[in-house]
Amino acid sequence: MTFRIAPYAFAAASTLFSLSSFAATGSPRHAGETVIETGVAAANDGTTMPYEIGTLYVPENRAKPGSRLIGVGFARVKAAHPTKAPPIVLLVGGPGVTMLDIVLDRDDTARRRVKAWQAYAQVADLIVIEQRGYTLRGDRMEIPSKALPLDRPTVAADDIDVTRDLARRAQAAYPQADLSGYSINEIADDVADLSHALGYDKISALGASFGSQWAFAVMKAHPGLVARAVITSAEPLDYGYDMPSQVYAVYQRIAWEADQDPALKPWLPAGGLVAAMWEVRERLAKAPVTVTVKDANGKTQRVVLGVEDYQSALLDASQHAATFPRFVLNLYHRHYDAWAKDAVAARAGEPRSLINPLINIGLDMSAERKALLRTDPALPIIGSWNFAGYLATKGEWATPDAGDSFRRPVRDTTPVLFVQGDWDPSTPMENTLAMLPWFPNARMMILHRAQHGGTFQWLRTRPELAAKVYDFLRTGEFGDLPSEAALDAVAFEKPDVAVPKGSGTGKRE
Repeated sequence: MTFRIAPYAFAAASTLFSLSSFAATGSPRHAGETVIETGVAAANDGTTMPYEIGTLYVPENRAKPGSRLIGVGFARVKAAHPTKAPPIVLLVGGPGVTMLDIVLDRDDTARRRVKAWQAYAQVADLIVIEQRGYTLRGDRMEIPSKALPLDRPTVAADDIDVTRDLARRAQAAYPQADLSGYSINEIADDVADLSHALGYDKISALGASFGSQWAFAVMKAHPGLVARAVITSAEPLDYGYDMPSQVYAVYQRIAWEADQDPALKPWLPAGGLVAAMWEVRERLAKAPVTVTVKDANGKTQRVVLGVEDYQSALLDASQHAATFPRFVLNLYHRHYDAWAKDAVAARAGEPRSLINPLINIGLDMSAERKALLRTDPALPIIGSWNFAGYLATKGEWATPDAGDSFRRPVRDTTPVLFVQGDWDPSTPMENTLAMLPWFPNARMMILHRAQHGGTFQWLRTRPELAAKVYDFLRTGEFGDLPSEAALDAVAFEKPDVAVPKGSGTGKRE
């Protein structure tokens, strides 16, 4: 699980809507009601896409009679041609990501994504539902995290402190909200309510990362609603925090290929990229480094970086395979500037969505998985950043514990296509392998070199495979989908330091 928010999560201020602006009709709303408007979006090739954009009204907490109604945004694109396929319900990641900006914005990025939505509409109706508490048609609850000092290394304990501080300020920031209603159970029910409100008794679920976890929750809470599913970058309900050893295995797979690249060899020590990774770790464990850089405003800053800063930065860097070796080798050769600039910006504090901790901490994980997590042999290189803050503040957030009976998988005969990258450090491929026995009608397609993302994002360069996935969404049949495929080779970027003297001798610098 990653706590960072995708860059496209923040729409322009002009596209934001308040719940009241859609409720001002003179009559009270009722649970399950939708308010829908229409529009036309343009793709980057000049074609147009009619769409509906709406608000679904739902109880903030279904367990509490008289709970206030809140708005959840959604969009629908009708199928380009009549089809008998169930609608494709796109479940976004995060938690704390919006996608309605795709039709509301008018920039190049939005126009490119309209093409993707048009492709879905060749198969069936497309429905995109937002997450309560982070929706452009209701509340988007976020508060800034507190800044961290620059004159010492940061450690995972700082993340615990930041998360605890968010928990203390959350209710005061949104006094009208019942924060106990912002759980994965509730957003699963939101999907069912929207499906029924729009007249569908079956859907096809399409989810990646947290969207996959959301899909698992819908299948668990509403058996029979999902006719078929495409799950990418799988995050099972009990796997919200990744095993460090499985993340480390991704580092190793990327490193093995990077070690074969002749362009990188002048900078590689004996033992290759993994050896460089560990040497940086040991160096920083002995003593932190102080780096002087200019921040985004041109101001000179001194920042102290330590081993736990490195663990966190390494996890971030691994999300981009092409630049991952450059990051490691820059640090191995004591070139810290780029890392230091990123650290200065990160320690300044940033807006945090409340839906992320509310859902993830409420979902929690089973005791046996926690025990594995806390004793994992790769913790020295991966660290505990991915889970420390959330596990330590369990009970300080309003959402109730989902319980082991909800977290643990059950046998489900829904046809599921699992698409998984073997270079995915955010949701390692072991997540998907663990789920396969519970879905006897599933098939897994491993994409070599794919990282964290969605099926069709990775299959842009493999259109023949993308067509087969669309066929599965159309018919529910797997056809001749392969069990594995490879994406194009990655062009690794070179380090920012000069070729070291004596390179190619196998000696360490």
